Amino acid sequence: MNKNSTQMLTGKAFEYAILKEFQEKLERNTNVEVVQNNALTTAKECFNTFDNEEQGRYLLTASFAVNFLIDIEPRLSNDINEKDILQLEILTDYHGQSGDVRDVLAIRLVQKWEIGVSAKNNHRAVKHSRLSNDIDFGEKWIGIQSSKTYFDEIEPIFTHLKEMQKESNHTKTWKSLGDYHSTVYVPILNAFKKELKKIYNTNPSHVARQLVEYLVGKKDFYKVIKGKNTVEIQAYNLHGTLNLPFDSITPKFNTPRVNLPSEIIDISYKENSKTTLIVKFNCGWELSFRIHNASSRIEPSLKFDINLLSAPNSLFINKLSIF
Repeated sequence: MNKNSTQMLTGKAFEYAILKEFQEKLERNTNVEVVQNNALTTAKECFNTFDNEEQGRYLLTASFAVNFLIDIEPRLSNDINEKDILQLEILTDYHGQSGDVRDVLAIRLVQKWEIGVSAKNNHRAVKHSRLSNDIDFGEKWIGIQSSKTYFDEIEPIFTHLKEMQKESNHTKTWKSLGDYHSTVYVPILNAFKKELKKIYNTNPSHVARQLVEYLVGKKDFYKVIKGKNTVEIQAYNLHGTLNLPFDSITPKFNTPRVNLPSEIIDISYKENSKTTLIVKFNCGWELSFRIHNASSRIEPSLKFDINLLSAPNSLFINKLSIF
């Protein structure tokens, strides 16, 4: 099984474990309803591929995280009346394409309230996005169309890749190209870098904010990261919707609001790298964009592995030891 498949399997299994722990702990105090959908079925199937011992580890890790979330989100376990049902749902991957990175959702329609959890198993990537002839990253990420100049620069490279793929009947490999980092990655990254700067200059504060919102998350959420013997909870309280009280019941811990950036300070290559750009913002945000080929065989598209290198000091982080 390749890395992406393993990551998908373990990630979905962890999503299911979190939902199950929410259900088990909260149905003692309030009416709980689990939304039946394809995403739930997929997550359950992934969870069931593991043996009982491994499932136990997933559930124990999720239990620690869910107990903490119940402490800081009083509305999870407190309802107005019996009609105030807590709905638990696993979201489809489609939501992530529009910038909603949450995997597990807890909703109270009566209270017009919801919180979401982004479940990660041993990795901290914030986004996996593609570049190609047909993808307008400016429009998709920020809502501002990329220029004709940008597409004119990248089009010959991706067209050539497509021709090689077709002529070899999808068998030609990236390795056969020699130093493809210099001949493919660098010109694509240069065009991307130049276009991002151009888009930024049209409306700096809007673009800086929108870029981080799209890549980190347009909706407030908790990121729960499962480690070997730990679980880490991060509170991305970007819009002030997390950590709310329920009547006189207040959260046991405070997760402060995290300021979104209003400025891109620098876009430059990582030192000694032909594959990674570092984008630095104000307010303490910093993201890395590593471009790579998703397959060993040539494809007319490339993938970004985007990671959060730093965030504002106000980002709430709590790391719990499990074993």
